[in-house]
Order: sequence, then structure tokens, then C-alpha cells
Amino acid sequence: MEDKKIICRDCNQEFVFTVGEQEFYKEKGFENEPVRCPDCRRARKNQKFDGRR
Repeated sequence: MEDKKIICRDCNQEFVFTVGEQEFYKEKGFENEPVRCPDCRRARKNQKFDGRR
């Protein structure tokens, strides 16, 4: 395995999906690679959380 460069679906910035992250995803049984960078994932998660209040 090696680091992968992915383009974020939301902000179109390139981010690295590291070997460690890939191993974590595999360990958790996730089949898909991330489509959003960490900042956009965090923002999306916070947006969903704020909507539940």
C-alpha cells in the first residue's frame, strides 16, 4: 500500500489518504475511500450535529 492523492468532492483541493488511514478504513470494514478532505468532513459532521439541536 502507498499514500493516495484524492481530490475533495466539496472544495476540490487535493488531500492525501495515508497508508495509516487506509489501514484504519480496512480494519473498520469500510469499503469506500473518503471523498472529502478532513476539513470538509469535519465541517459536514458539525453541520449535521448543529441541525439536531
